[in-house]
Amino acid sequence: MAKNELVVVCGREHPLLQSDSLRAATFLGSAAAHADAAPAYAAKTRYRQADAPCRIIRLRDDLLELGFEQPQWAVTPGQSAVLYQGEVCLGVG
Repeated sequence: MAKNELVVVCGREHPLLQSDSLRAATFLGSAAAHADAAPAYAAKTRYRQADAPCRIIRLRDDLLELGFEQPQWAVTPGQSAVLYQGEVCLGVG
């Protein structure tokens, strides 16, 4: 976005479609309270996606980073990330 470029790639498995982290602003819920804690968390960036194990890092009061154990497919600016601890939804950003 900084360069105002659109990148087009072939194939679902292209490395440019994989992300090992995302930044989430305006998080609703208690996720920010759990930042930098040790328990296991998981996130989804798509409705039917499997839970993806992740860690939470607070970058600012209004900005969290979710770091994934395995790269996630097609994480896109503007979409939501939903954070879970087990069966409990901690929030969305």
